[in-house]
Amino acid sequence: MEFQELIVGIAKIFEKLQIPYAITGGYATSIWGRLRATFDIDVVIELSISKKEQFAKGMGELAKISLLDEDELKNAINKHGGFNFIHGDSGIKIDFFVTGDDDFSRAKLERRVPQKIGEQDVYFLSPEDLMLSKLVWSKESGSQLQLVKSIIEIQKKLDWDYLWNWSEKQGTKEILEKLKNNHR
Repeated sequence: MEFQELIVGIAKIFEKLQIPYAITGGYATSIWGRLRATFDIDVVIELSISKKEQFAKGMGELAKISLLDEDELKNAINKHGGFNFIHGDSGIKIDFFVTGDDDFSRAKLERRVPQKIGEQDVYFLSPEDLMLSKLVWSKESGSQLQLVKSIIEIQKKLDWDYLWNWSEKQGTKEILEKLKNNHR
């Protein structure tokens, strides 16, 4: 199974279960910025305890062999953290990040953008929200800035008011200003 087939399978499960999600990470960066090699799939997901069992069952149906630690899943839902799923048939790892109930988490999923993969609409973080997420990550880790820079270079119609507003709230405005000024 290829990445795209797996992403379509995931999207169908989320659609059926009415679980809001958005693809993020390297695969989303390849959509909005420069093509980037990636070996996993990153997904932001709004998941509640009430949908935990349905989610686990749906994911298990994607492969003959799979790995999903249900304790890790429950902990991630309760603490708005991360967990992963290993698609055993292909070896592809999917990293899930359960959203919080803060304004930015809600905004990211409200602004997600559908992209067609085959006949399926698959939701991706908007380029702005992907940039903002990467800016926060870079602030904490010192990396990911090349990814943000590539999105600035490729996307000509970014919502800069939105970017300035959220980067100021997140304490990343100075980093964003440097990246934008270096692009000119």
